[in-house]
Amino acid sequence: MKTRVLTVGLIALGMTGLAQAADFPDETIEVVTHSGAGGGTDLTARAMMRSVEPVLGTDMVVVNKPGGAGDVALNYIDERPADGYTLLTWTTGHAVRQAKAGETEATGLIPIARATNDPQVLMTQCGQYDDARAFIDAQKEASLRYGVTHVANIDDVSAFMFGKAAGIQQPDIVSFKGGGDLQTNLIGGNIDVAVLNYGEATSQIKAGKICPMVVMADTPLSEAPDVATTDELGIDADYATVRGFAVKEGTPPEVVEKLRSALMEGMQDERFGKFLSSTMGLDPQESVAGHETWGEQMDSSVARMHQALTELGYIQ
Repeated sequence: MKTRVLTVGLIALGMTGLAQAADFPDETIEVVTHSGAGGGTDLTARAMMRSVEPVLGTDMVVVNKPGGAGDVALNYIDERPADGYTLLTWTTGHAVRQAKAGETEATGLIPIARATNDPQVLMTQCGQYDDARAFIDAQKEASLRYGVTHVANIDDVSAFMFGKAAGIQQPDIVSFKGGGDLQTNLIGGNIDVAVLNYGEATSQIKAGKICPMVVMADTPLSEAPDVATTDELGIDADYATVRGFAVKEGTPPEVVEKLRSALMEGMQDERFGKFLSSTMGLDPQESVAGHETWGEQMDSSVARMHQALTELGYIQ
């Protein structure tokens, strides 16, 4: 008798879950970011919302949870129900936090879709090197000064791993507050290399003051198709600033599928594409991706970060 009661109870719970999934979404969806208003992650989340709200037929609101380099946002997600009404804007910063916690994959989350894929680019003063091979050869005997804007994060990690994979002298890392300072010091000769995303330096590239040397990706940038990639150079160093969306593990499959379908439809429209191209300097076709590609990249980002941070001594 007890078994039958338990079975009926489970069936009832299952039916309730299905009913909730069928009604989803019938309330406002929170989109959590680990950055403050106005940053790249915040802007990406808001652009996604503008395109996806009409598809889902419900309101979406940004919830900024800065602090702890992503920990506050992750903790907030952990405290929320696994019902699809809380979307996390997952970034490279979260990969760092999960790696430092001892993880080697993006645990506790279900991938929904990727919004941006912004490869790291190694840039120099124009005229310093004839091509990527000359740039690499120059570092076989002596270290160059690499400027970054994040320490123990994607910038210095990608520089370190590039040096290791290319078999060159490890760079001397110099940290700056922002991309503007970084570019000024590169042009002024205070550093030899800047680790940037292409869109950050577009104006200086067009002015002929800064030249991209190596794109840390397996495919060329549409904005700079002639710039060598690490894949072309035979260097295993594929690193990018990524932003996408995920929900808490345990979210009903029907809800997950609705979110995946809606985000992909919304982010493939002209409005979001214009945001990527005009605001972020990215090719929409190279940035927006479905959950399978995004999930693999989330896991590989954490694994690569764990390896690099361990070798750098940030993880004991």
